[in-house]
Amino acid sequence: MKDMKIGLQLGYWGSGPPPGAVELVEEADRLGYDSVWTAESYGSDALTPLAWWGSRTERVRLGTSLCQLSARTPTAMAMAALTLDHLSGGRFVLGLGVSGPQVVEGWYGQSFSAPLARTREYVDVVRQVLAREKPVTNDGPHYPLPYPGGTGLGKPLRPIVHPLRADIPIILGAEGPKNVALAAEIADGWFPIFFSPKAMSSFEASLDEGLARPGARCTAEDFEILAFAPTVINDDTDAAADGFRPYLALYIGGMGAKEMNFHFDVFARMGYEEAATKIQDAYLDGRKDDAAAAVPTSMVEDIALVGPVEKIRDDLEAWRDSRATTMLINGDVATLRTMAELVLG
Repeated sequence: MKDMKIGLQLGYWGSGPPPGAVELVEEADRLGYDSVWTAESYGSDALTPLAWWGSRTERVRLGTSLCQLSARTPTAMAMAALTLDHLSGGRFVLGLGVSGPQVVEGWYGQSFSAPLARTREYVDVVRQVLAREKPVTNDGPHYPLPYPGGTGLGKPLRPIVHPLRADIPIILGAEGPKNVALAAEIADGWFPIFFSPKAMSSFEASLDEGLARPGARCTAEDFEILAFAPTVINDDTDAAADGFRPYLALYIGGMGAKEMNFHFDVFARMGYEEAATKIQDAYLDGRKDDAAAAVPTSMVEDIALVGPVEKIRDDLEAWRDSRATTMLINGDVATLRTMAELVLG
């Protein structure tokens, strides 16, 4: 049985900064957690909290799960990555994702077209910057460098700062089969926002396809799979699951549209299409409480660790047997300590 790593998932903020974040980060560092992760949607950004809280740590890797492509040009993203890698002494991990059309078009005012092609091009430019082998150029249609037209004065440039590492790990968030295959081909790892050890078969073919492509960056042995493992310890499993029903209802029902919701599609592939349809219909009809109530406990149990400690200890076996290499935990300090005991021994 393989050794499993654990990380702390802080996510993005709600209406304000989460209380106690510094204590959680420091405790994760002390307990031997592998990594700490921050995120962004359309409120807090991922980089500032990671730098602020990460400055209180010594060992954990510091990663974004994830930075949205549309928030920054690829060269700006690479600048932030090389800066944070220097400041952390080589502990930065760059997590990237395309987000969805609601955010890309509604918040950033950009087109959501060609997400796979944009991702491939974006990652290539970031890697050029970090390699610093020559001035950065790109002939692709999405991020052309130098900018075509304009004043005509633009010229290819190399970063002034010498990157601490030319091979900063890049992890891609992906949900659809083609995007998962792309992550396995060009990235160092994959973020499945919803991961079920029992339903891993729905992703196996895409992962294997990407890893087998000519020029794939990793082998199956060194490719990271960082699976979000929400955790609530409670003697009553249904009560523990209650905390995640509104969260799943939001993503299945509200993070997207009826005709395009990648999160809905993930649960449909897991075998929950009927339940997901009920959740989505209720949510889009404005009945958010009904949507949350329609989330079955079994769905929560498939993608989270909920219930008594003894149950979670047993449930962990499926995660260890899966292809996940790291479990990303959230919760209070007591939860972090318990999971460190269960996972790390």
